[in-house]
Amino acid sequence: MLHRFAKFLYFKLMGWRIEGEFPDIDKCVIIVVPHTHWLDFVLGLLIRKVLNKEINYIGKKSLFKPPFGWFFRWTGGAPIDRTSAQNSVEAMVKVFESHKIFRFALAPEGTRKKVKELKTGFYYIAKAAKVPIVMVAFDFGKKKISFAEPFRPTDDLDNDFKKIVGFYKGVKGKIPEYSFEVE
Repeated sequence: MLHRFAKFLYFKLMGWRIEGEFPDIDKCVIIVVPHTHWLDFVLGLLIRKVLNKEINYIGKKSLFKPPFGWFFRWTGGAPIDRTSAQNSVEAMVKVFESHKIFRFALAPEGTRKKVKELKTGFYYIAKAAKVPIVMVAFDFGKKKISFAEPFRPTDDLDNDFKKIVGFYKGVKGKIPEYSFEVE
């Protein structure tokens, strides 16, 4: 029922569309660009229901305390301690290893403000966990969400990032001036 309501809301009421297909894989790192507004999170929750797929994310530990912690867990979230000295890549590899299905979504900009480069943590997590990367664009300018074919990181970071960055060319976020732009 929630799936049908999400589709009605996304396609009919909001007038958005989907380009490409979300891959039928159990484990991956999903990078969503651009991240310019808190509504990106809401759109992410909506498309998760439209796709009818379990998609996970991590958030700062404080979000998972009462009164709203239950909500973030219910929507696929897991808390992380960002003050810890633990290696984030190793910690995420352990999460992948401990789950049968884990599709880890994140915004590689690391902020909702304008950035000129994507952070590389997602890349190293995918490489260490031996899972593909799925690029997803939230294009508010064209009212569409685009999915790229999954790809596995190679040993050529620069070449891989050219492919990643190229996918997001021309994509506009909710706040266009904060959108990640290819130079």
